[in-house]
Parts: sequence; C-alpha cells; structure tokens
Amino acid sequence: MTQVGANSLETRKTLSVNGKDYAYYALDAAAEKFGKVDRLPFSMKVLLENMLRFEDDGFTVGEEHVQAIVDWQDNPVTGAEIQYRPARVLLQDFTGVPCVVDLAAMRDAIGTLGGDTAKINPLVPVNLVIDHSVMVDEFGHPKAFENNMALEYERNAERYDFLKWGAKSLENFSAVPPGTGICHQVNLEHIGRGVWSSEDQDGQLVAYPDTCVGTDSHTTMINGLGVLGWGVGGIEAEAAMLGQPVSMLIPEVVGFKLTGRLAEGVTATDLVLTCVQMLRAHNVVGKFVEFYGEGVASLSLADRATIANMAPEYGATCGFFGIDDKTLEYLRLTGRPEETIALVEAYAKAQGMWFTPENEPVFSSTLSLDMGSVVPSLAGPKRPQDKVALPEVDDLFNAELKSVYGKDAAKRVAVDGKAHDLGDGDVVIAAITSCTNTSNPDVLIAAGLVAKKANERGLKPKPWVKTSLAPGSQVVTDYLVKSGLQDHLDALGFDLVGYGCTTCIGNSGPLAPPISAAINGNDLVAASVLSGNRNFEGRVSPDVRANFLASPPLVVAYALKGTVTQDITTTPIGQDQDGDDVMLADIWPSNEEVARNRAANIDRSMFEKRYADVYKGDEHWQAIQVDASDTYGWNADSTYVANPPYFDGMGMEPSAVEDIVAARPLAVLGDSVTTDHISPAGSIKADSPAGRYLMEHGVERADFNSYGSRRGNHEVMMRGTFANIRIKNEMVPGVEGGVTTYKGEQMAIYDAAMKHQADGTPLVVVAGKEYGTGSSRDWAAKGTILLGVRAVIVESFERIHRSNLIGMGVLPLQFQDGETRQTLGLDGDCTFTIRGLDALSPRQDVEVDVTRADGSSASFTARCRIDTANEMEYYRNGGILHYVLRKLAA
Repeated sequence: MTQVGANSLETRKTLSVNGKDYAYYALDAAAEKFGKVDRLPFSMKVLLENMLRFEDDGFTVGEEHVQAIVDWQDNPVTGAEIQYRPARVLLQDFTGVPCVVDLAAMRDAIGTLGGDTAKINPLVPVNLVIDHSVMVDEFGHPKAFENNMALEYERNAERYDFLKWGAKSLENFSAVPPGTGICHQVNLEHIGRGVWSSEDQDGQLVAYPDTCVGTDSHTTMINGLGVLGWGVGGIEAEAAMLGQPVSMLIPEVVGFKLTGRLAEGVTATDLVLTCVQMLRAHNVVGKFVEFYGEGVASLSLADRATIANMAPEYGATCGFFGIDDKTLEYLRLTGRPEETIALVEAYAKAQGMWFTPENEPVFSSTLSLDMGSVVPSLAGPKRPQDKVALPEVDDLFNAELKSVYGKDAAKRVAVDGKAHDLGDGDVVIAAITSCTNTSNPDVLIAAGLVAKKANERGLKPKPWVKTSLAPGSQVVTDYLVKSGLQDHLDALGFDLVGYGCTTCIGNSGPLAPPISAAINGNDLVAASVLSGNRNFEGRVSPDVRANFLASPPLVVAYALKGTVTQDITTTPIGQDQDGDDVMLADIWPSNEEVARNRAANIDRSMFEKRYADVYKGDEHWQAIQVDASDTYGWNADSTYVANPPYFDGMGMEPSAVEDIVAARPLAVLGDSVTTDHISPAGSIKADSPAGRYLMEHGVERADFNSYGSRRGNHEVMMRGTFANIRIKNEMVPGVEGGVTTYKGEQMAIYDAAMKHQADGTPLVVVAGKEYGTGSSRDWAAKGTILLGVRAVIVESFERIHRSNLIGMGVLPLQFQDGETRQTLGLDGDCTFTIRGLDALSPRQDVEVDVTRADGSSASFTARCRIDTANEMEYYRNGGILHYVLRKLAA
C-alpha cells in the first residue's frame, strides 16, 4: 500500500492501460496551476511527481515545494529543502546486516519506552541481496564456485541465520540468497519496474515512478532503466524503511550531452571511465547528472546502466537516463510482464518523461562528449577518475614507480619454490568482477571472445596471476555457457568463483603464500587489473599497491601479458604454440562479432528461468531453520551479531546538545580520505585491536573472516574504524596505518580513543578535501561516534558520508573557502572548543576556539554542514534512529 497525501492541489487523474485504470498524479495538471514543467529534466520531474503525491497540506510537503521545483527552470541551482519519499529500499548484506541489527535493537528499545514493537517494520518494500560475502579463496578450477560457496556459508552461518530471521519476522522485507548475483544487477534485471503501482489507503490502484534508495553507492545502476535511485547510508535507509522522508535540497542538475557513436574496438567501460574523468573535473559532487542528446539513443540499456552505475565515482548523486524504446526492449528481454511494460510506456508518455534525442531540458550546467573520440583506457593506479589511455599505462606506472615509490627501475626477485620470478608492476590479480561491467553482456562476451582467440593460439596467463570471474547474475553464466565462451575462459583460469562483488570490494582472497612473501619481503609494487568500480589504496588486496580498472576483455589480456610495465598495444602479450608473437590486436574481437554472439545467445527465457523463484535459494539456504518472533534473541557470545549500545539510557525526550570543550584530535588527515580509510573493510589482522578482541573471544585466526562480514558486531567494528593499512594520520608522520598518539605515545587509534574516553575527553577529526568519498559505508559514521568523535572538520564532504555523520549525531563542520588545516596551523597538539551547539541552525557559521600546545589561542569560523531543518532534528535527537524511535513510541 502506498501512503499518499491530501491531493488538495487536485492533480490526481486516471490513466487507462489495457483495460485497467490507475490513479496518478499528473504533471500537466500541476502545470495548469504552477506553470509549465516541460523543460524540467526528467529526474526533476520524478521529484515533482513525488511532491504532488505526498503533498499533505504543508505538514511535510506543501504548495511551496511544488512551486519551488517548477520555478527551478528559471534559476536551476540548489534550492529549497524538500522531503522526498522513495518507493522502496535496496540493501546488500554488508550494510543490510547492521540495518536489521538496528531494527531488532529498535524493537527492544521501543518496548522499553512503552511502545509497540510492531511499529518497527518497513513501510515500503525492502529487498536485501546477499552479494558481499563470497571471497575468492579458490580459483582457476571447475570446483572453485562450489568450494567458495561452501566456505561462504561456513563463515557466515550466524549472519545468514539472522537475515533469515529478518525475512521471517519483518513485514515488507525479502532476502535474495547468496549465489544469486550482485544487488544492483538483480535490481536492474528483476526488481526494478520503471513504473510502480500499488493500492492506496482507499484500495485504489496508483501508478507512480519506480524510485529507490540503496545502502550501496552503486544503487545508481538503476538510473539506466529510468529509475531514480541513489546510495544512502544504512542509517538513512532505515529511516526511509520506517516511513521517514529523505530530507534533501532541490539539487543542481548537470546535463551531459552525448553525440556520435563508439569507435570500433572501444567498449562501454572505456566510455564510462572517460565520463568519470570529465565529470570529476566538472565537480558534480552532490548534484544530479542527466544524460541527453542523440548519442544516448545509440546506447544499449546495458551501456546506460554501465555509465549510471559509476555515478559515485564521478561524485554525483545519480546519473540519470530517460525512458524510451530501449527501456521497453530491456524490460521485455529480462522477463518483465507485458502489463508492466505497457504501464511504463503509457505512464512515461502521459507524464512527459519519454526520452527523445532532440529533447534539451534546462540544466544547471552542461558538458558534452563525442563518443567517437573515446579510446581504450584504464583508470588508476589509485583512483577511478584517473583515466589513462591504454598505450600510456606503462609510462604512467614506470613514472610512479620512481616518483611515488622511489625506485629508479623495476626490479625482479626469485619466488620461493617456483620456476618463475616476480617484479614490480607484475599483474598478480586479474579479476572480472563488479556490477559496473558484469551487467553488460557486450563486455563479457568480448572477454569471452578474447579468451577464445587466445586459447586457440595456445596462450596462457602468467603463472603469478590470480584469475577470477564473478558475474553479477546467473544469467551471465547461462549465455557464456550457451555460446561456448565459458570453456575458453575456463581454459585461461577464469572459472566461475562466485556471484558477488568479490575483488571489487576487497574480497579477492589471499594470494599464493610464495607470491605474497615475494611482494612483502622485497617491497615490490605489485599490480591488479580488475573490471571493478573502485581501486582505492588498500582496497583490492593488502599485497597490491597499484590497481587499475579496465574492461573485462582487457582484464583477460593483462592476465596473459602479466605486467603493466610494457605497452600492451605494441609489445606481444605472449607467444603461441608455434612460438610466434601474439599481439593484442590479433585476439581483439570486432564490434560485429560481439553483437552477433549476443543476439544468438541471450533471450528472455534465461531471465524468466533464473528469476522464477529467486528467494528460494540453494540447499544451503533452505537448510537454515529459524522461527519468526517479535524481538530477536541476542546471543551474548556471538562475534557476528550483537545488540548495539546506541539506545542505552535513551528517554522519550532528547537532552540538550552539550558543547564540545577542549576536544583532542583523534586524527589529522589529508585529501580524498575515503570511507574505505575510515570504515572497517577487508581482512582483520591478528595484531590489530579487532584481531585481539576476536582471539580473546575464542575465534581462531583462520575464522576471522572479514570486517564486512562482522558488521553486525559493534565491538569488532569500532576497533577497526580508521584502521586501514594505507591511512596516513599526520599526527604520526611517515607512518601508514590506523595509529595516532596519546600523550606523546604512538598507539592504535582504537586504543587511544578508549583512553581519551576514560579521561572524559571529547574528540574531533580534522581533514582536507573530499572527506568520505567512496562507498556508502554507515560504519564510517557509526565507528566514528563510538570512538568518541563529536565533530569532523574538513575542507569538503562527500554527500553520503556527511549525511551519515549527522545520522549518528556527529557534527560536520567545513572550513571557510581558502582556509585549511595548514593555513590555520592545526595539528595533533591543538585542542578545540565549539560552543552554542544546542542553538545551532542549518548551515550556520560556527566559531571554533583553538588552544595550541604552547598555550596560545586562536579561533576560526567553520560552516555547519547540517544543511536542512530535518537534519538538525536528527542531530538534536542524537541521530536519525533516535528521532524515529521517539516519534514511533510517542
């Protein structure tokens, strides 16, 4: 049932589609009262419809909000605050587990406050897809998938029991079992509809745009289907589940005009890496991006999804495409009912949301790209926006080897027990992985064709390369098997290892011990090439420092080549069975070959079969037996799922926000500190605070699993916050890793935080630009507050992390333009005092008093980055969950 507002604006009409009537909130009816809306970008039309449908005489949405969106056409800048309600929520298991933990904790807490536990239920459909847990432990053989799945269930039994409890005990909550696919690809191929319909409170069928928020930044893949969706923190998603609107400012919308067509041999991956670089340079952080122009019409739906998926990498809230015939074709191919397809077409045309190449809406700013100018590219070695043309990869790496790592030339060393050596720039991981590329059949088929041509010439990957193939859905396996290409991928070591994110999120699994020892024992700068979204330091593997994003066919090619120190376009990638050199051009497929193979091997029946019973799962999932219950029976001995302390001692009324007095810095950080740096991610080291905690609780080193799998246990996670092996805290110059100082003594950040907490000392974090870039990791904020950090003071925030900090009751402050920690002379020996916090208002200037180690004092003005009145309410309540809980209990 969709909860709608008062309709006092009288914009509700009836749409008849194939004999069925749907109520809908008509934009043309709004235009009669508020002014023309035809030049609004499609994404803004979706927001406008949302305002019309949830208009409630101004309680949360009023006439002024509708007018503000209409008037945006005359002044397309960030504008008024609006309350936006998505149709549904998408979760993946790493962020999904703590979401369900928090809901279970809220059920306990509302009972303590005298409320009804039944009120803690999702009010909108929630789909959780278990895709983040599988690791590439085994690879390169036919049993790799089966064995990795068995290990996944063995490691995650407690988590999966808990998620199955959630699926049985929570209303409107469904869990897609492990081994199905990546959440964004499952969303694109199955869950998303384009236009949603449900009964309202009066029993009438209402049609409205399919919209969603997801607890993974790559939720934006669904924008390729004409569905407005973006990533939020788990905290914000929980509030959306419980009926709270997403508080946001009317965004700027950047128009990206695409013209021309991709040249022969250029892939959608090359296109998206080009777009990422251009849009990062244009500064689209916190903005919508919408693609338009005649070039859009030439892109397949999968190509559009590839571009949309990497919106987080270019910094945008979303990367939106309108609905057209390509959308309908894709819905039909992927097995959507004809009734749904007819509704999507009729609704989009009735609402002026149907894309045509000649349509040019009003935008806040624009940029354009002739797709014919795109060339084969990689991105790296540390950031997805750092695109490098394929022939220049070797020059870039060799230059960085000298400038960054201080080596005059690449060196090679012996590998214990092996007949080969290993050197700087050798590719030790070649992974076809992640939602960006595995959703696109063209690049996967291209990879298969490269493998076929290479296998027929007798080529093999270099012996030091760990190869893997982790598709985004089971349908990928179907068409690769049907076409015969999987046999050739298997022959080159790209056997199926699992259906999940794997290497892209750091679940690359261990390298062979002799390879790892050679790298770490000789300070080698090893490389990875992956078809992923992200290549931040320390993410892919702790053994690999140079990580390059590439299209799947280039991943195969680099596995054969084995190094990034030579130009792959002009030097042989190997020798065939006759000893003749084989060049990249010799095994690269033509666009026509790829298209012919796709047409012959992909059809609707594959999707219908794979998604017919998607929630049933395999025999492992079916064997999990749990009972539904109002509250969860916490296991005090569990190191995976624990009752968090967020609501301890909470009363019905929020207490006054205390001033921050004489706070010490926990960390002073530089630019581009990612949520990977802040949030616990990847493997758990035995000598870390989290490792010591697990061993103290009887967990063997072999059973540590990853931080991501333990997100449901706050004791593990707070110990891993700011513990990334590559983070650089300026309080301990020249040292990498999660360390800081306490009274002059160097120690782990967690240990220092606990000492400060015992002293009653509040903490702050100081940093540079783009703080919190990357994945929508709620633990980057949860861990921050649990360590005792009251405020984060930086030059600029990424959107999701700023919101998450507020959602956990942490104050985000931003330096004034031109001021930085360096210009203000802020270091780890300063103390910070911030007063008047109980009287804060959104975006207010705040005075920060600083006392230096020598006793001198100074002050500076920072901008409060609590941007909206709703966010301020969350902050005053100690966080968004506290606010919702008090509201539901009242």
